[in-house]
Amino acid sequence: MSYSFQNPSDEVIESYLKSAKTIAIVGLSHRKEAASYQVAHFLQAAGYRIIPVNPKLEGQELLGEHVYAHLKDIPFSIDIVDVFRRSELLPDVAYDFLETDATVFWSQIGLENEEAETILRQANRQDIVMNRCTKREYMRLFV
Repeated sequence: MSYSFQNPSDEVIESYLKSAKTIAIVGLSHRKEAASYQVAHFLQAAGYRIIPVNPKLEGQELLGEHVYAHLKDIPFSIDIVDVFRRSELLPDVAYDFLETDATVFWSQIGLENEEAETILRQANRQDIVMNRCTKREYMRLFV
């Protein structure tokens, strides 16, 4: 039997996006043609503070913000962690997420992982969205 994540209702996803102010983007690329960059740029234009997380770009600036190597390095609160990493890497990101006070774990279209979901739920972190694009959800729910 194949795994298929059950996302929260539209109302819950809308509440996540409405209440969020800061979104950390794990795997944010410096390449403007990359999906992660385009989504981050859109979300920033929509009023969110975007925090880039990419160990290869640590210490640089992207979209006017300091790039951090890991989620735990971010010295302030995060509302949503938006993940642009391969599905098999989501458990590692889930463990990193648990070291923060972030509210929502969100993985982009095509990305879901049962082990990551289990890690989060066992730590009583229930606010999870998988296989959905933050930009598309914003457009669908608010535009």
